[in-house]
Amino acid sequence: MVKFIVRRLMLLIPVLIGVSVIAFLMLHLAPGDPAELLAGLEASAEDIAALRTRFGLDKPLFVQYFMFLKGLFDGSLISLKYEMPAASVIFPRILNTLKLACASIVVAVAVGMIAGIVSAVRRHSLADYVSTTLALLGVSMPVFWWGLILIMIFSVYLRWLPSGGMGGLRYLVLPAIVLGTASAGVIARMTRSSMMEVLKQDYITTAKAKGLPERLVIYRHALRNALIPTVTVVGLEFGYMLAGAVLTETVFSWPGVGRLIVDSILARDYPVVQASLVLVAGVFVLVNLGVDVLYAFLDPRIRYD
Repeated sequence: MVKFIVRRLMLLIPVLIGVSVIAFLMLHLAPGDPAELLAGLEASAEDIAALRTRFGLDKPLFVQYFMFLKGLFDGSLISLKYEMPAASVIFPRILNTLKLACASIVVAVAVGMIAGIVSAVRRHSLADYVSTTLALLGVSMPVFWWGLILIMIFSVYLRWLPSGGMGGLRYLVLPAIVLGTASAGVIARMTRSSMMEVLKQDYITTAKAKGLPERLVIYRHALRNALIPTVTVVGLEFGYMLAGAVLTETVFSWPGVGRLIVDSILARDYPVVQASLVLVAGVFVLVNLGVDVLYAFLDPRIRYD
């Protein structure tokens, strides 16, 4: 297990280098000059040239890339927009996004797995049809529309929850529900499919023939063997929440890394965008590593030698 983890961590290095190269080239090849945006409309050519020199934008691309790598490792990377260390801009935002993603994945797993189990056990029943329909709606609904609907109901009419911003637990409820809805639908469909496949196996029939209670058969024998595909989906959905929460963060004015990346792209803040993408990619890879390690605990037959 230790050797497997070390190998996966070593593979993280080329992945992050590849992400950094792609992000760097895409940003620098895009139209627009960050020096002109920072200087303003009334700036002279000398002022713009001075800004380019100050932030190293007048140097060749390969020199700028190695300056970015150096700044990424020693913390000297400076935001063009905020004129402060990029780490000081990014880390509070990534923590906010992690908080939102953790709350959302809890909602998604709780709702999705319960709906999937009920749907699989009660096939072709009213509960199956209702849960399948709701799962399809959850996957299909646009995030911004669903967020506005919940704001209208719970913030405007009922006045139970705040419509946006960041504070205590009350501020987290609506964004977590909105961000977790689509993932709950995906998890419900995967859980249903996996459970239906496992419930057809001979050892489930044997367990029932021995007179074991239905609840014990479902949760001890069927669910544990059906968790492998579901855990894979949960890990992927959690990774998507880190990078794809920008709409939810915008609707609820949540100061997360998604909004930061979009605002930084519009401002041509190269260091913040590049560092944010590398950080999100690193977290995504670590989440997948955690999922792979969890496989061994769920299924003793899996060994990482």
